[in-house]
Parts: sequence; structure tokens; C-alpha cells
Amino acid sequence: MEKVQGEMEIERWERSEDMSDAEKKVIQETWSRVYANCEDVGVSILIRFFVNFPSAKQYFSQFKHMEDPLEMERSLQLRKHARRVMGAINTVVENLNDSEKVSSVLALVGKAHALKHKVEPVYFKILTGVMLEVIAEEYANDFTPEVQRAWTKMRSLIYTNVIAAYKEEPPGESSDSSSKVTEPSTANLTCCRPTESNVH
Repeated sequence: MEKVQGEMEIERWERSEDMSDAEKKVIQETWSRVYANCEDVGVSILIRFFVNFPSAKQYFSQFKHMEDPLEMERSLQLRKHARRVMGAINTVVENLNDSEKVSSVLALVGKAHALKHKVEPVYFKILTGVMLEVIAEEYANDFTPEVQRAWTKMRSLIYTNVIAAYKEEPPGESSDSSSKVTEPSTANLTCCRPTESNVH
């Protein structure tokens, strides 16, 4: 029975529900407040992720041996990665009305993590859950049930688009074309400041 429930959970996660225009607006409005504190929120998300799921640190040579949350908070490498994560999410939020751009950005993230970094896809489900948890706590007044529902769809959108790259080519397997995969430009995804567009 557990296996069937697990398979149903995976199947549910692999289908992202369409967001209404109202839900997209809710996400963009909430995110504008979150993104005003981009680096701090990103660091909070990553620290909780690594403290609660320490096996995820195996993919980060610069801070995989860190145990102390205060040490993690001071880590320049962790802060840099937090900015990249938040920058990628910002690009998705800014382009919610352009499904092709959203898919393209998240496919690049997925391919880089599948092929270059060999990250297991389950960590994206965990990370997006931690992201929602931290945002809901830090912006509790904004996180009404309506906002929660919209962000649950956003979480699913991120996850389904990222893991689509894993289905194309599972971690550890490579082909001639995989060596040509590049990560999203750091110039486009590392900034924690509002821009007209983070992806050109």
C-alpha cells in the first residue's frame, strides 16, 4: 500500500495545475515583498534545507562539512548560492505569463543539476517545500489560504519543470549533447535586486 501511495504522490507532483491570472498576480505580489529581502530569505531557506536534510550538503564541497547554522549563515559560498536560487525563482515569477520562458529557465536549472551536479531530483521537491515553509513563516500576514494555494501551484510548477530534464536524461547518464549543457548565466540569475528581466 505504501508503494501505491508513494506512486500516487509522485504522479500528483508530476502534474502541475494551471494557475489562474489571479493566482499569478497573488504570487507576484507576495514575491515582491519576499524578494526585497532576497539574500536573507534565500539564506534562511538553504540553512533550514541543510539542517533538516543534511544529506543534501553532499553536493556542495564548499559547505558540506558545516554543521552550525551560524557558520552556514556566514558562508560566502552559501550566500552566493542563495542569491542564485532566489534569482532563478525571481525569473520564473517575473515570467509567469510566458510559459515557454518559464519552461526554458527551469529546464536549464534541471539539466545543470541532473548532468553536471548529479543531484537527485527528490531534493527539488524537498527544497521547494522548505521554500514555502520559510516564506509562509516570515511573511505570515501575507500568507492567507488563497496565497497558500497559489504558492502550492507555484511549487509544483517549479518541480515539474525541473524534473522534466531528468526524464530526458537521468543523472549519471550522458550523451554527446549533454556535454554542451550550460548552466543559466550567472549574470542573469545571481542578482537579488529587481530588474526588468533576469533572462534575455
